Amino acid sequence: MLNALLASKGKMGQTFVEDTRVPVTWLKVGPCVVTQIKKAERDGYWAIQIGYGVKKIKNVTKPLQGHMRGVIRENKAPRFLREIKVDASPDFKVGDVITLSDIFKKGDEVAVTGISKGKGFAGVVKRWKFAGGPRTHGQSDRLRAPGSIGQGTTPGRVYKGKKMAGRMGGERVTVKNLIVVDVDSQNGQVAVSGPVPGIPNGLLIIKKLASGKLEELIEEAPQIEIQQGEEPEAGESGGKPAEQVEAKNADYEEKEQR
Repeated sequence: MLNALLASKGKMGQTFVEDTRVPVTWLKVGPCVVTQIKKAERDGYWAIQIGYGVKKIKNVTKPLQGHMRGVIRENKAPRFLREIKVDASPDFKVGDVITLSDIFKKGDEVAVTGISKGKGFAGVVKRWKFAGGPRTHGQSDRLRAPGSIGQGTTPGRVYKGKKMAGRMGGERVTVKNLIVVDVDSQNGQVAVSGPVPGIPNGLLIIKKLASGKLEELIEEAPQIEIQQGEEPEAGESGGKPAEQVEAKNADYEEKEQR
């Protein structure tokens, strides 16, 4: 069963689920065309290769033109190709077009995968949230320094994977547990709760996880039952005799009259 499609990232916005305002990201999902069916007997696993987007045939290499000869229309070919693994032999064949409404509906829980924005070469404070060095007693150049990286004589080297300055971003990121808040089947767009990785118009893979999660976006206010306590009797802690209360009320009324 195919449970994923290719999409491109659109703009962020907001919508309302009942009385709750939810931040959403609009994604342009599909249509995707089936370009290849991978079989367990030949390839060792079942998968569907799908294409998304449009690319002029003059910008496609000859080997890829031969690979996609069954889906090229009007001298245009799919721009992106990705594989989606399946458990058994799929019902699709090469050339079939898969649209948004074939897989997703309002309330589905999805995971979105993309390449995060590149931040360039970043220091340890920005990249790893280091605290930096002291800002007093003449330490004018230690504010954003990484500090010591070694361990002395033993082991006498720096461990692999040490958090240091380096290139940040530009990595494959998957954001899970997003909810499909709205579906626009006519324009092929969906609104998912929260932000997704990547640049505007960047390629994304949206994968269906579960259904019926829309109600989780609404945080119900806790129901608190307030029980009115009994009035304390005379002689108990905090209790006052009725004669004292009446006397104070009389004094208060007398002052008001003056």
